[in-house]
Amino acid sequence: MSRRKTERQLNLVICLLATRRFLTAQEIRATVSGYEEADSDAAFKRMFERDKKELRATGIPIQTGAVDVWGDEEGYRISRADYELPPIELKPDEAAVLGLAARAWRNAALGEAAANAMVKLRAAGISVDGDTGPIIAPVVGTTEPAFLPIWQAVRDRRPVTFDYRTPGKGVRRRKVEPWGVVNRRGHWYLAGHDRDVVQRRVFRLGRIVGPVTILGTGPEVTIPDDVDVRSIVSGHHGDPEAVALLRVRPDSAHQLRRAARRIVPGEHSTNAPGWDRVEYPYTDLARLVADVAEFGDRVIIDAPAEARTALADHLSAVTEREIPSPGEPAVPAVAPEDQPRRGVRSAEQLRRLLMLVPYALHRDVRVAEVADMFDLTEKQVRSDLSLLWMCGLPGYTPGDLIEVDLEAAQTTGEIIIGNAETIATPLRLTADEAASLIVGVELLRELQAGTGGDDVLKRVADKLRTAADTAVERLADVVRVGVDLSDEVRAVQRRVQDALEAGQLLHLRYLSGYVDEVTERDVDPMRLITQDGLPFLEGWCRLRGDVRLFRLDRILDLTVLPVAAEVPEHARGRDLTGGVLQFTAEDALVTLELSPAARWVIEEYVCVDVSELSDGGVRATLRTPAPSWARRLVLRLGPTARILAPTDLAERVRADAQRALAAYRAAASHD
Repeated sequence: MSRRKTERQLNLVICLLATRRFLTAQEIRATVSGYEEADSDAAFKRMFERDKKELRATGIPIQTGAVDVWGDEEGYRISRADYELPPIELKPDEAAVLGLAARAWRNAALGEAAANAMVKLRAAGISVDGDTGPIIAPVVGTTEPAFLPIWQAVRDRRPVTFDYRTPGKGVRRRKVEPWGVVNRRGHWYLAGHDRDVVQRRVFRLGRIVGPVTILGTGPEVTIPDDVDVRSIVSGHHGDPEAVALLRVRPDSAHQLRRAARRIVPGEHSTNAPGWDRVEYPYTDLARLVADVAEFGDRVIIDAPAEARTALADHLSAVTEREIPSPGEPAVPAVAPEDQPRRGVRSAEQLRRLLMLVPYALHRDVRVAEVADMFDLTEKQVRSDLSLLWMCGLPGYTPGDLIEVDLEAAQTTGEIIIGNAETIATPLRLTADEAASLIVGVELLRELQAGTGGDDVLKRVADKLRTAADTAVERLADVVRVGVDLSDEVRAVQRRVQDALEAGQLLHLRYLSGYVDEVTERDVDPMRLITQDGLPFLEGWCRLRGDVRLFRLDRILDLTVLPVAAEVPEHARGRDLTGGVLQFTAEDALVTLELSPAARWVIEEYVCVDVSELSDGGVRATLRTPAPSWARRLVLRLGPTARILAPTDLAERVRADAQRALAAYRAAASHD
């Protein structure tokens, strides 16, 4: 049924594009191949109405109008001006960055839309494939199940309802008029008007529980003129209200040192390391306790007294936690990466055929290339071609049908198409396709802000907006991927980019994200990567003898050496399909029982298994190459978490907490 439906809809598109006047429904029924299957007027009407609705949803603009000036009978046609992709003149450098912007969505929810947009641009004669790898590679993630329905609601200006979990307050039904979505530091947020509280609100998509319902009736959502969704999501973060006085062991607690207002080095010796005095700003007592607790006995709070007491209570709760009996709970196997390719749906097949014909009509294209382009098997591509061979202009004589060399496709893999001038021009970009490109270009512009290299990106953005309709431009303006980089990090980024362009070696003092240590690295830079607004340097690390990723905000010091970079020939950039984090079979699995107050852990870190608990908490299994990082995490969580497995890790965390309490008692006795 799906194949016959696709054939009928493609014939309808060709017919309505070819006609110069509006055709009545009955003329279409008598003319277009496929409608003869309707055995009654009512059956034809249902079939035709479904086809019109699905074609319009695909982005095909079916117009209605009077058949003649003397009557009021309604007819149908497709205006070529509304159907065809308008000319977009791109210079080679502009085409290259557009391809890079599209690849930002490669593994995300809008990856298919961005890929389809690039096929249409290639079919229009725009070369968007560069021979060299990009210096900057943005990556946008959309792991939240709520992203696509929220995107659709923003696009169509429809209100939504969903269940939302507010930390510490449980789950409540919300009804929201969406204004826009913003990605900030790897998480997507919805800004909009909450109808229940009658105020603007921000919702983190990862906290939406269950499905999102788009309300299809009622007036469209109106976005106030003064709304800037990015500013709403970013919010206002007040200055720290107080300063804690800390004692910190030398060469430790580097994260605290980086945020310190003042550090006074202490007296140290080889046999008796002393303490450095650190003035640490904070706004919230609980956050201060958590920040300090993860470093165990290497950091002591001297003042304020209430923070000392709170930290002692926090650590005592860890020591009193029950240690689970030996035996690690079963962890479900991670889903295999090699999933079967998707089946064929009529709407997808029609869109694909309308892209394939312009793409293959005047260039050398192979079956394998198309299979890879659309994530199909070669058998499915040949099936598409055989369907195309049955379609054409009304009359459906050999001179009317599209010509396809099926034998060449089968034997040599060549795709040879002819007599398809009616659909030889690519279909214009849909709202999702155009907006995904514009958002990707704007992300690149933010990444290059202040580097002097964003002129080409501005030109591309302006050309895309000119070619897009008002609705698309409006959508792109309310979907943003924020890049919150400090002046210091942007300065590091500029120096890394200069070194990349000059091909020079870098020397880094780098703070590891897993262990509390600083290492010295010589790195041959390969490219800059941005994952959800966090910038990374990818390069060949001479210390580790392998390709590594370095977060720019963890580079404590960077020196561009007067030495040519020499990336080994066998070095390859990381596959970012699964994101920046890379896991191996040697990684440790840590199972935690988290109270409702610690649910943020499953939002911040990759979990291989999560199950709900009756009290609103969760049981989560995390994967990490550094168990010592998990020890610090559990010390930070204090009374809100318990290690279930492995048992020996739980015992080490208890010992860490006991040593920290002993250090406090010793410090108190000397005060």
